[in-house]
Amino acid sequence: MLNGDLARIRTFEIVPSLPESISLLGEIARNVWWSWHPEAVELFVRVDRELWQASNHNPVQMLGRCPQDRLDALARDDGFITALHRAHSNLERHLNRTPWLARHPRYSPDADFTVAYFSAEFALTECLQIYSGGLGCLAGDHLKSAAELALPLVGVGLLYRHGYFQQYLNADGWQQEYYADLDLSNLPIQRVLDADGRQLKIQVELAARNVHAVIWQVNVGRVALYLLDTNVPENETADRLITSQLYGGDMETRIKQEILLGIGGVRALDALGIDPDVIHMNEGHSAFGALERVRRTIDTYGVSFDEARQFTAAANIFTTHTPVAAGIDRFHPDIIRRYFKHYHTSLKLDMEGLLALGRENVFDKDEFFSMAVLAIRMSDSANGVSQLHGKISRSMWKNIWPGVPEEDIPIGHVNNGVHARSWMSSGLINLVDRYLGAVRWQHDPADLDVWSSITEVPADELWRIHERCRQRLVLWTRRRYRAQLEAHGAEPERIEATGNALDFYAFTIGFARRFATYKRANLILRDIERLIEMLSDAKRPVQLIVAGKAHPADTAGKELIREMIQATRRFDGEPRIVFIENYDMNVARYLVQGCDLWLNTPRRGLEASGTSGMKAAINGVLNCSVLDGWWDEAYRNDLGWAIGRGEVYANEDLQDDVESQALYDLLEQQIIPLFYSRDNHGVPQQWVARMKQCIGTLAPAYNTNRMVQAYTEQYYVPAYRRSAMLRADALENAVGLAGAKERLRECWPSLRVDQVDANTETPLGVHQQLSIAVVALLGSLAPDELRVQAYVGPLDNDDRVNGGQAFDLTHVEDLGDGRHRFRGAVRMRTSGRHGFAIRIIPGGDMFQGVTEPGLIFWDKAPAPTFPSQEAIGSMNA
Repeated sequence: MLNGDLARIRTFEIVPSLPESISLLGEIARNVWWSWHPEAVELFVRVDRELWQASNHNPVQMLGRCPQDRLDALARDDGFITALHRAHSNLERHLNRTPWLARHPRYSPDADFTVAYFSAEFALTECLQIYSGGLGCLAGDHLKSAAELALPLVGVGLLYRHGYFQQYLNADGWQQEYYADLDLSNLPIQRVLDADGRQLKIQVELAARNVHAVIWQVNVGRVALYLLDTNVPENETADRLITSQLYGGDMETRIKQEILLGIGGVRALDALGIDPDVIHMNEGHSAFGALERVRRTIDTYGVSFDEARQFTAAANIFTTHTPVAAGIDRFHPDIIRRYFKHYHTSLKLDMEGLLALGRENVFDKDEFFSMAVLAIRMSDSANGVSQLHGKISRSMWKNIWPGVPEEDIPIGHVNNGVHARSWMSSGLINLVDRYLGAVRWQHDPADLDVWSSITEVPADELWRIHERCRQRLVLWTRRRYRAQLEAHGAEPERIEATGNALDFYAFTIGFARRFATYKRANLILRDIERLIEMLSDAKRPVQLIVAGKAHPADTAGKELIREMIQATRRFDGEPRIVFIENYDMNVARYLVQGCDLWLNTPRRGLEASGTSGMKAAINGVLNCSVLDGWWDEAYRNDLGWAIGRGEVYANEDLQDDVESQALYDLLEQQIIPLFYSRDNHGVPQQWVARMKQCIGTLAPAYNTNRMVQAYTEQYYVPAYRRSAMLRADALENAVGLAGAKERLRECWPSLRVDQVDANTETPLGVHQQLSIAVVALLGSLAPDELRVQAYVGPLDNDDRVNGGQAFDLTHVEDLGDGRHRFRGAVRMRTSGRHGFAIRIIPGGDMFQGVTEPGLIFWDKAPAPTFPSQEAIGSMNA
């Protein structure tokens, strides 16, 4: 091997020599649009099936390795050329599609706008391995749906030269890791060049030295993804390794990557001439970019930090995917001091002011700096990724908004989804095309009415397609399993037994996800003898296919994998449990298309969403899961099965016992019998009916087209409109808002409620009104600067208002000396014991939809109560 230390190496590239008649093949290959269009994939399979598999489904590499005589033969193949032009025409139609916003004018902003979507990982296709799991799949699907909706969105990430680790197991079943090089010249990726034809480059300061990064572009249909890469000659060796591995290295490496992603990502967009109107941070990894936007605003307008933050925060959206604080990136204050030693002055902040932005308790100088807290403090909008996760997130971060009831914490939720065409089997896509209409469901997969036609699909036709997917999965698993055992140096008889591994027609359970302890991959192994009895049933055979990686530092997760491998060896003669190494998009696709049941067993509250179950559902694979993440709200008994009913146990060992037994009971008493209940033609009619319900109900609700539409309606367009309002006239409104907040904070201690009048002694009937009058001391604040509210709701046994609602009271009289009277009426809609409290929050148009930390005043007097409807009845008697 010759390296640059011995001799100067001059680089050049060789590209495929495609004959003119098939030159369009190269254009399709360099746009990952092909990855979700079976007709395009089929083109590359026709070129050379073996090369397609050997390249890990990489069309650029495959075309570069394809023998020239094969390319020349294709250039004379009229059938191939016709298919090529048909696929290219589909790509052209995609690139010129009418934007979804243009078809929905009520959501369309007043002018063109751009959204920049930041993520540490993107899973677009298996050959571009810059992802680790669910977060990356979600980000990749987000870009694909944005492309299908023709949304004005660009992606920003990092280009990891060695990607995420590759997994293999040793003879004992212990996970081992290695990192493979990404051959950038043979990937669907291209350099971004400047006006002089050189690769576009930006720089960031890291611990008092400048680090350079070049920009690469991935075309995702009509959406561009820009990736930063520090492996350039100008950098020191250590800095060239910053973008070496995804989630690799120590906390020093992590903060370097996150500074590059956030600050460098914003600078990259500027170098590209892109000034995004809205920033969407997918997790907190890119939160430093919010600081860079503040810095640029200060430079442009000469305003203060607070004034710049008002404007930039209006345009920032933060999506959290983590339901536990331990999963958040947190840095020791000394690390922040070292890396932001000079940067903080450009924000017009001292170092303590900067550190406070990442602390829940701004007064605790020893608290670690949290990227999630920074993202929340720098964004006017935040959301979780399922209804339950939104609730958990409000509980996690409630300390940032002291005094605000948990249900009013300004963190919403947008249900995750999956990109349907990327994960559905080609056979099912063709079936859906025929019965639902190719144009309708592909262009608007979130339309529930479109999917209702799935009921018209003949049961036997859907079942035969699913059986072919299972057979394809079994064949692929046998080949993969044999290759694994050969690589392990297994005994010849074990290798030969792979030919009998699994059964084409047996009930197949899939379990594939990250092997973290909370996901409890071993729950199904808890009573191994009972499981073996199920797997060994000759009349109703069952088989289990498992895949997943543990983080390299997660010893407990690796132990779970080892335990699973030991279980597989109970069936060495005729394998009924198979563990597939190196879980990635390709493995996932085989599993979610070919399994009959998708198993998910997390501890409730620890699974933010769980998109693998959605991928299975859109293929008609039924879910059996703990009620957590998306399944907590999606579950119906005609769609799948629930393990438990959402119970939470203090004793985790007891919980595992109870829920494992519940799982075995479901399998033995309900699921397996239903699967094997067949008609005279061998079709499980009741099972297929559930498959149809599953596809028809869950596919429109849990796909990323619906998700991206929801982000656009609920977050992107409102953020654009608010930030445009604050930006007007050289940030006049943003400066005014910062001044208003400063004034409120100065005057807030003088607020007082002097008098509350409400007839709580006389019982009220349902739908009657409770009249409330309040005299409040506002000091020097005017009534239109505030909102005086009655916060009303049912009381629990501890006299706490649960699920309360706030009702504005109307200013009716200035009593002088800063005292004002407010009145209002609240209509009671349910019986029971209720209570209300008086609170004051900021008012005016500028504060609409914004909950400002620290600016909430509660009247501390005991809240009055009034009798329940039952009490009213007893009084009347």
